[in-house]
Amino acid sequence: MYHNSLKFLTGALLTIFLSSCSTFRPANVNNMCDVLSDEDWYQAALDSQEKWGTPIHVQLAIMHQESKFKHDAQPPRKWYLGFIPGPRPSNAYGFAQALESTWDTYIKSTGNSGADRDDFDDAMDFIGWYTATSHRKLGISKWETKDQYLAYHEGWGGYQRKTYLQKTWLVKVAEKVHKQSLQFSQQYKQCRRQLESNRGWF
Repeated sequence: MYHNSLKFLTGALLTIFLSSCSTFRPANVNNMCDVLSDEDWYQAALDSQEKWGTPIHVQLAIMHQESKFKHDAQPPRKWYLGFIPGPRPSNAYGFAQALESTWDTYIKSTGNSGADRDDFDDAMDFIGWYTATSHRKLGISKWETKDQYLAYHEGWGGYQRKTYLQKTWLVKVAEKVHKQSLQFSQQYKQCRRQLESNRGWF
């Protein structure tokens, strides 16, 4: 009896611990130092930057716009009469707000078969892959946040067709993402040494 109770308690504590780790959310989503204060998140960001070549501040600015670092973010659904839930505009989900079809393309392209859209590591790798592909397909610099975001939002075909020119609101959002990336870049310079120091303990 005691052994079974101990197993149950251990399992429950482990579940709570893992759950708290997977749902970490920075205290200030507008501050890159807070966003990367979790050593696992920082390592994931570094890994994606090294693998795909897109700077951390560019990737995180895109994620900031898409989900504000909420692991289970989804597009707001329509409501009828103020209380009847309607459909969502798309099946975008997770940190990167990736569509199911684009996520499937990512998995096939990278072989990352166990990837989940609500996992920060996988979402960072996805954004790194997407921006690197935009660079290869469209010639967009990996440092050019505005155009990278436009390609991210409209898809590679949409960007080639310049569909964003018909969406003034989207161009304004892309400019906002660009400004966010500049802010993140400045913040990173201020706390990079401390983040590296913290990482050294793990």
